[in-house]
Amino acid sequence: MNGESREVRLKRMRMRAWHRGTKEMDLILGRFIDDRLGGMDAATLDLLDALMEENDQDLYQWVTGQCPAPARFSALVAQVAAHAGVR
Repeated sequence: MNGESREVRLKRMRMRAWHRGTKEMDLILGRFIDDRLGGMDAATLDLLDALMEENDQDLYQWVTGQCPAPARFSALVAQVAAHAGVR
């Protein structure tokens, strides 16, 4: 994204995950990113970046299974949900 180094990108994404709009999503995404971010490839980071642009209320419903996630995010949302112990 914008020619930023991987290190800068990971720091930005970690900050974004822990400073969402709702405490629930801070905890869910923050913990997931703390545990998994370093091992992600560029394509997964791109997808995660796009996912984090989504509205917290939508994300929470997708992660908790209240609503299905859009197809492009479904596998990643399933990983986040499993990591959070939600599903």
